[in-house]
Formats: sequence, structure tokens, C-alpha cells
Amino acid sequence: MVERPISPFRRRLDRAGIALSGLCALHCVVSIMIVAGLGAGLGIGGELFLNPDIHRIGLVFAVLIAAVAIGWGALRHRKAAPFVIAMTGLTFMGGALAVPHGEKEAILTIIGVALVSLGHILNLRHSH
Repeated sequence: MVERPISPFRRRLDRAGIALSGLCALHCVVSIMIVAGLGAGLGIGGELFLNPDIHRIGLVFAVLIAAVAIGWGALRHRKAAPFVIAMTGLTFMGGALAVPHGEKEAILTIIGVALVSLGHILNLRHSH
């Protein structure tokens, strides 16, 4: 079977998924450090930075990017691993929305974004 080259658009989506996953994990770690170091009374900037809606919006973007990039990749390369790993990650991210904002949410989110990122990496590898 002759492999068709990966679409530049899909490659950019996978790379965006990896980058956004990294930024999300960084946001979670920094949030924990800020809350632990400075306390919860952070003012307007802290309220914006620690707003739980950031995670809901991030999950929407993660689902959209993963659905297009990893779904498209799965249809092209016929490998289940990237899809299964990314969907497991999205499940962890969704689960993070069900717990109170804090350490548990951050841990679930970091596990989730790591798995979604791994799904995007595998998707890129299987496309070559």
C-alpha cells in the first residue's frame, strides 16, 4: 500500500495539540505553585488565571483538535493506538471537570493532556 504524505494542515493540528497540551500542563503546575505560595487571595489577575472556565474552554479546544487531527489520522493510517490514547486522555480531562478546582483537578488534567499529547505524537509518527 502506498502511503500518501501527511496533510500540512493535519500536521499543524497535531503540533497545535501537542503545544496546547504542554501549555495546559504548565498552567496547572503554575496554578498549584501560585496557590501554594501566595494563597487563594490573588485578586483579579489570580481569579482570571485560576478560573475553572479555562479548563472547560481548554477541553473544548482539545476535543475539537483531537477529533479532526487524530480522527483524520486514524482514517488514513488505520492505527488505533493514537485514537485510543487520545480519547483516554480526553476522558481524564473531562473527569477533571467533575472534581473541585484544585490539586485533584490539576492531576487529572495533567494526566489527560499528557495522554492527548502522546496521541498526537503517535498520530504524526504513524503518518510517515
